[in-house]
Amino acid sequence: MHKLSKFDFMDLYVRLDGASTPRYRAPRLDKHNVWTQLLPELYHADADHLIMHLRQDAHRPDAAFDYDGMHFRISQQKMASGEEWVCLRKVNPVVPRLVDLGYVPHIANYLLNLGRRDGLVLLSGATGHGKTTTCFSLLQEYLERYGGVGMTVEDPVEYELEGERGAHGYCYQIQVSDEEDWAPPLKRCLRWTPRYLLVGEIRSPEAAEQILRAATTGHLVLTTIHAGSIEESLLGLLHLAYRAVGESARIMLAQALTAGIHQTLNPTGPFIRYIFTEENNNGDPVRALIREDRVGMINTYIDRQIARMQLLQNPTLPPPPTTAPRKK
Repeated sequence: MHKLSKFDFMDLYVRLDGASTPRYRAPRLDKHNVWTQLLPELYHADADHLIMHLRQDAHRPDAAFDYDGMHFRISQQKMASGEEWVCLRKVNPVVPRLVDLGYVPHIANYLLNLGRRDGLVLLSGATGHGKTTTCFSLLQEYLERYGGVGMTVEDPVEYELEGERGAHGYCYQIQVSDEEDWAPPLKRCLRWTPRYLLVGEIRSPEAAEQILRAATTGHLVLTTIHAGSIEESLLGLLHLAYRAVGESARIMLAQALTAGIHQTLNPTGPFIRYIFTEENNNGDPVRALIREDRVGMINTYIDRQIARMQLLQNPTLPPPPTTAPRKK
C-alpha cells in the first residue's frame, strides 16, 4: 500500500459520509497553475484507512488529528448537498530555508538582515501563496542567527518550530482557541518580552492594535494579511487599527513599518514586490506618506526601491530615475 506520508501535499480533502474521490492541494503550483487535483489512485487505500480513523476520532469540527506520523489540523464542514467533508492541513515539521523557497540571494540576504531591526514586517498576498511559510522561514533564521525568544500566535499551527533554535534562540508556539479573539493572547505574549513575534493573521481591530504596539516597543513582528498589493495591505491594516485606536493608527503604522512584502507564487518560485523603510528615520518618505494618509502614492517608491536593488545586484543596468515620471 502506498503511504500518504510519502506523498507531497499540503491539504487533503476527504468525504466522511460516503464515497467520493479524495482531492489534494500541492505545496506549490505546478506548471499549469493547478492548485487542487484528484488524489492518485495509488494512495486511495491509505486514504480510506485515514477516513476510517477520522470517523472514529474526529469529534470536533476543528481539531488536531494524528495519522501515521503526520500531524494535521482539520476543518469539518457539512455541504449544502448534505455531504460531510473534512479538509486536513498538514503541519509540516520542517521549516524551509528562504533560499530553498526560491528567493534570489540578494533579496534573501536583505530580508535576513531585517532580523537586526525592530518594527513590523507585513507579508501580503492571496490565500495559498506562501505568506506563512515565508514568515516561519524568516523567524527560524532570525532565532538561529541573532538569538532571543520568539513566539508564534496561530490558528492553526502550520509548522513545528517550538524549542531551541541555534545557540541562543528559543521559540514558543501558542495555539489560539476557536472561541478566543487574538488580542488577549497577543497581550499575554508581550509580557514574555519576546525579541520576535509571529502572528499568523490579523483578524480583528484589537489584534491590529496589539501588533502595532508590539512593533513600536522594541519587538520585530512578522504577520500576514490577505491583500492584492502592498498598498492594499497597509490600508487594510489601517482600517482595522483605526476601529481600535482612531486617528493615531496612521502614526503608529508609520512608526512601526519596517518592510511591506507582497508575494505571489509561480511555478518557478515567489514573485515579490517590496518596500523597506529606513531605520531610525522618521522622515522616511514611506513613513511620511502613511502619516499624511497618502498610502496610494507608495507605489512610486516601491518601483524606485526595486530598481535600486536590481542595480545593486547588476551594476551594468542603467540607474533608476531620481524623480517620479511626470503624468501626461
